[in-house]
Amino acid sequence: MPIELENVAIAVRDLEEAIAFFTDLGLTVAGRDTVKGEWADVAVGLDGNHVHLALLETPDGHGRLELFEYIHPHAIETAPTQPHEIGMHRVAFSVDDLDEALEIAAKHGCHPVRGVANYEDVYRLTYVRGPSGILVMLAEDLRQR
Repeated sequence: MPIELENVAIAVRDLEEAIAFFTDLGLTVAGRDTVKGEWADVAVGLDGNHVHLALLETPDGHGRLELFEYIHPHAIETAPTQPHEIGMHRVAFSVDDLDEALEIAAKHGCHPVRGVANYEDVYRLTYVRGPSGILVMLAEDLRQR
């Protein structure tokens, strides 16, 4: 059976803040919608499910990120995911210039969790805390220089 990854969906505290962060990094908004109704209740498993969402795409059109802000039921705050926890871990992006990406992230108050690592002179990479505590990996392929 063929299978394709459609998108990764992440609930956020502030949809506009999250959109600004990811579009500044280079993603584009492919669509926006408000979702509610019986079909959404059934699909998601929440009565009265009502969200505002945005679908963002990477420039190559292959990667999609769905961001959604709950209107109902009220969103539940949780502690930010730690790298060693089971469950949703992080979203990762390849960037042409890690330093430039980190400057953009810093404008949104997002900084490396610890620092920038060099993996065997193949990648420079780091994890940053994005909006709503999303763990985001940014990686620059040093072989592309």
